[in-house]
Amino acid sequence: MTNNSSYRDAGVNIDAQDEALREVRRIARGTFTPPVISDIGSFGGLFRASFEGIEKPILVSSTDGVGTKLRVAQAMKVHDTVGYDLVCHCVNDILVQGARPLFFLDYYATGRLRPAVMTDVVRGMARACSENGCALIGGETAEMPGFYGDDDYDIAGFIVGVVDEQNVLTGKEVREGDVLIGLPSAGLHTNGYSLARRILFDQLGHDHQTIIPEIGKIGEALLAPHISYLKPLLPLVEQRAVHALAHITGGGLTDNVPRVLPDSLDAHVKLGSWPVLPIFRLLAQHGNVARDEMLRVFNMGVGMVIIAGKEQVDTIARHFARIGQKFYFIGNVVKGSGKVVYDTPPAGFASWIE
Repeated sequence: MTNNSSYRDAGVNIDAQDEALREVRRIARGTFTPPVISDIGSFGGLFRASFEGIEKPILVSSTDGVGTKLRVAQAMKVHDTVGYDLVCHCVNDILVQGARPLFFLDYYATGRLRPAVMTDVVRGMARACSENGCALIGGETAEMPGFYGDDDYDIAGFIVGVVDEQNVLTGKEVREGDVLIGLPSAGLHTNGYSLARRILFDQLGHDHQTIIPEIGKIGEALLAPHISYLKPLLPLVEQRAVHALAHITGGGLTDNVPRVLPDSLDAHVKLGSWPVLPIFRLLAQHGNVARDEMLRVFNMGVGMVIIAGKEQVDTIARHFARIGQKFYFIGNVVKGSGKVVYDTPPAGFASWIE
């Protein structure tokens, strides 16, 4: 007599996937906007390409992940925040070219599908999609035993947005004398976690439940959400009040601001012109991390940089004051060769992070 083999015996539970996907469909439908004309579960998502008020629509797309922030989420057993982070990160990535989001898709891979975990992740995505006027139009789930651990999972996001051709931001409008305005981050956002985890857990011996007076519980501080800057910035983009935007992700200010600079100009950034968040002070002081490394790995408290002409500063400041958005004047554009140049406070970098 032979023993029959099954997919379940190999570690893949199709019934568990079906259970999870039923709840995912319900969650995703809550994000649908009028142009969505397909349901979750189709082979492809259908979206009506009708863009009222846009004369020459340009589609903008991007994809990203959350990195090892997932390790923190898994250790804390808090999963909806990383789904939220994923959407907000992708929204910001297309916003810097002037686009508003239309729809979002996700990829979820795991060693053993835990329906409750997966739906928590998707619930976070749906919350961020709803806040940003973006439809969660589809996705893919992969159960991969032997490749991921049973409780491990990875996520990736894919976003498509639209911008009128006249409002596309490329950095070509940046001029000498332009002003740099920083918008505050909430924490690490989705970058620098491998170094932060090494310092906090491997070098200092803390765990996710350790409470440090300056930041509270470490795990919760590390899970601070990635902010979406769509609502405060899209009106300025549509008014053509900005010359460029830079989303401060992996590479920090050092690598991200030059992405929107002409080769003949530098961004002169004044350290000390914005407050450093306590989590970054902790990492710098106890991790023995050099100044340039801190500024290249972490956002240091600035999640988005606006580059605008001096004549637009009052418009931007009034707009932010009206909506209660914090901002900092962090520098200006000068002649150079397409890089960031830091102006350290007179007392030095150490004093800035104390």
